[in-house]
Amino acid sequence: MLTERQQQLLQRVIEGHLQLGQPVGSKWLADQPGVAWSSSTIRHELATLEDLGFLDHPHTSAGRLPTDTGYRIYVDSLLEHGIEPQGGFKLELSTMRREVDAAMRATTEMLSQVTDLVAAVSAPPLHTATIRHIEVLLLQPRIVLVVVISSTGAVTKRIFTFDRPVDPGLIDWAASYLNERLEGMDLGALMLRSRLDSDELSGTERTFLDVLKPVFSDLAETSEDTIYVEGAARLLTSHFGDVDEVNDLMRLLERRVTLLSVLRSTLNEPPVYLRIGHENATPELRSASVVAASYGLANRALGAISVIGPVRMDYERAISSVREAASTLSRFVEEVYE
Repeated sequence: MLTERQQQLLQRVIEGHLQLGQPVGSKWLADQPGVAWSSSTIRHELATLEDLGFLDHPHTSAGRLPTDTGYRIYVDSLLEHGIEPQGGFKLELSTMRREVDAAMRATTEMLSQVTDLVAAVSAPPLHTATIRHIEVLLLQPRIVLVVVISSTGAVTKRIFTFDRPVDPGLIDWAASYLNERLEGMDLGALMLRSRLDSDELSGTERTFLDVLKPVFSDLAETSEDTIYVEGAARLLTSHFGDVDEVNDLMRLLERRVTLLSVLRSTLNEPPVYLRIGHENATPELRSASVVAASYGLANRALGAISVIGPVRMDYERAISSVREAASTLSRFVEEVYE
């Protein structure tokens, strides 16, 4: 258990490291406003903090650097005492109506700009949406296009080719029938295909619908979760230790499946997911920190919002911005899924 003075000194070292970008010495600390301890007292406490594993130093005459463990103590203290919203994340999504793709992109871009970090946002899985509208169009006498529009604004299209010309009247009937039977149903509902059947259907109608059925059963099966990433170029100017660390992160961002797996692991850890350096299970993130929060409905998380950057980051701003972004996106999806 750290003494109050040790806790304050650890905080000063971390804040100094964020400000200076280099090891923090006892003389610099002693010269700071509000510091009443002598340089010798500070040196003694810094040595103790180093022995405890909270600080490190590159060589004998250098100042101290916070370790991953030191940052963890610092961040836990921030969370314990509460982080006030900083108001930096200001984004109006209501103008985008039901276009989830546009809202996700705007959120990712804004979050990266506000934090000056890489931002990654996972979109709601397609199977959590519902069918909003279905179009059946006759492109050519034997070619039919089926368009399914989901509640999130996602559009799925599929073309069917028939052996003989299709009756235009059958096309109009199918569009009306499909909307009547399937509108409002979950894309991933097991009963989706069974809803197409009815004793009142004629043989011609039933045969025509049998051809179109795959477009509905494939909706959830063929969909892939989408992840939006912004700010990868910022890695080149970030405060990572060496080029290899940057290259590791760049490779991770290219492997969207791995990054998506990281974000999925944040969904069950409210209110904020935070991993510092070697706390990350993914090897490519061992020199980085991840701050994330889930967004969604009152009873269900639909996705995650995160920032990724060097261990030496402004955690207070990162946590506040991620929380504000999650809150903004939650309000948006509540309107979309209502």
